[in-house]
Parts: sequence; structure tokens; C-alpha cells
Amino acid sequence: MGADVRLAPLTSGRSYPGRVPFGPRSLPWCVALAACSPGDPRGVANTGVTTSVFDPTWISTAGTDVDDSGGSSAGTSSTGLVETSGTETGSDVGFPWSLPPGYPAPRVPDDNPMSAAKVELGRHLFYDPRLSSTGTYACATCHVQALAFTDGRATAVGETGEVHRRNAMSLANVGYAVSLAWADPQLATLEDQAPIPMYGHDPIELGLGSPADLEANLATEPLYDGLFAAAFPDDPAPLSADNAVRALAAFERTIISGRSDFDAWFYGTGYGDLSDAAARGWELFNAPPANCFRCHDDFNLSDSTAYDGGPDVAPRFHNIGLYNLDGAGAYPASDPGLVEVTGDPADMGKFKTPTLHNVAVTAPYMHDGSVATLGEVLDHYATGGRTITEGPHAGVGSDSPWRSEFVRPFEMSPQDRADMLAFLESLTDPAFLVDPALGDPWAR
Repeated sequence: MGADVRLAPLTSGRSYPGRVPFGPRSLPWCVALAACSPGDPRGVANTGVTTSVFDPTWISTAGTDVDDSGGSSAGTSSTGLVETSGTETGSDVGFPWSLPPGYPAPRVPDDNPMSAAKVELGRHLFYDPRLSSTGTYACATCHVQALAFTDGRATAVGETGEVHRRNAMSLANVGYAVSLAWADPQLATLEDQAPIPMYGHDPIELGLGSPADLEANLATEPLYDGLFAAAFPDDPAPLSADNAVRALAAFERTIISGRSDFDAWFYGTGYGDLSDAAARGWELFNAPPANCFRCHDDFNLSDSTAYDGGPDVAPRFHNIGLYNLDGAGAYPASDPGLVEVTGDPADMGKFKTPTLHNVAVTAPYMHDGSVATLGEVLDHYATGGRTITEGPHAGVGSDSPWRSEFVRPFEMSPQDRADMLAFLESLTDPAFLVDPALGDPWAR
């Protein structure tokens, strides 16, 4: 950890204030190890052996990191790079995390330590339709591995056929998320989130009436006797709804994606594999005037990311000018966003920033699935918001008084657009989409 830190230039020779690929947003993004080869376009160490991992113990700058959700974290920001050999690490001693190079371990609550047996139980539960009242729906129904654990719909559909108001978010890297809903800062842990689709009734997702219903359903499968006992060896009655929640959370923490072409290029495990177009797109992504990094930062490309050993991070939510129904910034009454939770008018239309990993396979986009393609997403941001010319949602999103200060119109040439699309497509992790460790254990 004693290596000097310096700035490593991009191919253009420019650096962009405020950007760091992992860690606080108040530092230059291209901080790198002194071992970085001259001219390395990734802005990280290109040693061929080591990878760069964020180390929160290195205090490098002070200031206030203000976000447009009304929160700020004042004081000292920290960043650092630690040399590792790419070996598996984790917050639970002995648990075999399979971490991509450059990625830290997710946070794990003290009352739900990781174990291989617990993860395996959670994987069985994730794919089991016994978690629904009709025996026809599982977690995996709305979170399909081949689609980066989304469902390809504009908005999800519950087991009763009820169409939900929100898009099913990708579960890629969900263990790093500090908010687990589109617009609810209170839903902060996987253990708190798992019961909601099982027992919630607004909307109905899996439709179970109670924890007792879940336990009764699981008791019909003999395999669970051994799986629960192995996962919770100190519990005299291990097959319980509470333990099912713990196991689901443990499995979901292992849904980690970080082996895309971009990751390999950025972290030095496949230097040169990124297309020139994607590399240019990455530079545009970080550069003015697009400044996409303002919300899509850190290794997870989301501004609501936390990890083991890292600083506490408050969830952030943004209004991106998707709607402006009344000229005063209103969103559809059916889903006004964070304001529904906080009651603060300034929170109208604010939603969380999802990860961009595997974004090319998670269409359609936005909280309501109302944007069909990645090209349309780029066009939306280039115009500083969406204009809807007719119908009940007509309005000019770029004129919304609640639109984030980070969402501003910018010029985007056809070449720029193609390059940014190439970068976004380079974030697809093909092995993640078919990894048997994350797949259906009942499909044999």
C-alpha cells in the first residue's frame, strides 16, 4: 500500500475533475498506481499481474460531496488503490467469494454470515415456485438470469396477472446496493427486501399470505430438510421462514457481475480487448458535457453503492426529466417517485440510479420501462429530458423545475452516439448470464 499515486492520462491526454472509477466522486477519476504504464488509456495500473482495488483507508482529499437529492456528505473523502493478486477475498473469513478482479466484497450483516451451504439453499429457494401461493411463480420468474436477472417487460407482472407499476430491476451486483427499491431509501438490506415480494399485497408478487404458508409449502419438498440443516446447523428447527429469508439474501449477494470486456480492459485482465469505439465511448461517458459519471460512478456504475470496508453511503435519487405533466414538474400520479415516501415536493420524480452492468440486455429502461432502447436512453439525456407531444403524459421534461442539475442538454454527433452505445454494450458479462453457480438447481 506504499505505492505513490499519480494521474494517468487517457489517450486524449485529458482528465476530468470529479471522476474516480471507484470511491468518492470528489476526486479526479483517473487516479492510478505509479506502476501504471505511460499512456495506458484505462487510467489504472497495467502491470499484467496486479489489479486495482479501492481502499477506503487512504485519505486523499477533503470537501463536501453534494448530491441533488438534498443530501451531502461533508468532511473527508477517501480513495486509494491496493495491489492484489486477484485472489478471492471477502468480509466473511473462509467464505469463497468469487470476486472479479478489482471488485471488493459486498457488505454482510453480522447476524447473517455467509456460508456455501446457505448460498446453495438460497439458490434453490430463488428458483422454487413454492415461494408463491399458486406454485407457479418464483423469484426467478421476474429475475431471469439470461436477462441479467430482469424480465424483459416494461413493468413486472405478479402471479395473479396483476401488472405492476414498476420495471423489475436487474439483480446484478445487488449486494452492493444501498437502496433496494426504485424510490424507497428505507429499504436498505436484502434481508428486509426478501419478504416483500413473498407477502406483499400492493402489488401482489408471489402472493403468500404469511410465513406459515411459506413454511408449509417448503415442508412438502424432502430436499429442504438437508439443505436447511446444512445452512443453519446450530438451529434446532432450521426450516423456517426467517431462515429462508436469510438464505435468499446470502445467495443474492453472490450475484456479482464484473467480467465484461470493459472490466477486463479496465482492470488489466484483458488489455486491448475493448474496441476503439467502446474506449472512445467510455471517455465521452466521463467527459463534459455528458458527465454520465455524476450518477453512474464507482466500480458498480451507480452512485448508491457500498461495500465491505468502505464508507457508509446514503442512497441517492434523481429526477431525470422523464415527465413534466403540468409544466410544474409533475410525474404521473400512479408513480410520482420518492415524494411518495418523503412527502417533500422537491422529491417529485426522483428514482434510484441502477447499475449499468449488463445494461444492453436489460431493456426496456427507466423505472416504468417507458424507454425501449439504449439509443433512446442516450437521446433522452442529450436533450436534457423527454418531450412527450400528446396524450395524458404530454409535457417537456427538460423544463421541469425538479430535473436534476446533472441532466443537461448536450450535443451528440452520430459518431459520439455510436461510441457511447459501444461502451454500454461492452458492459455485458456473457459468462454471468450463463454461470451455473447462479442458475436453476431444479433444472436437471
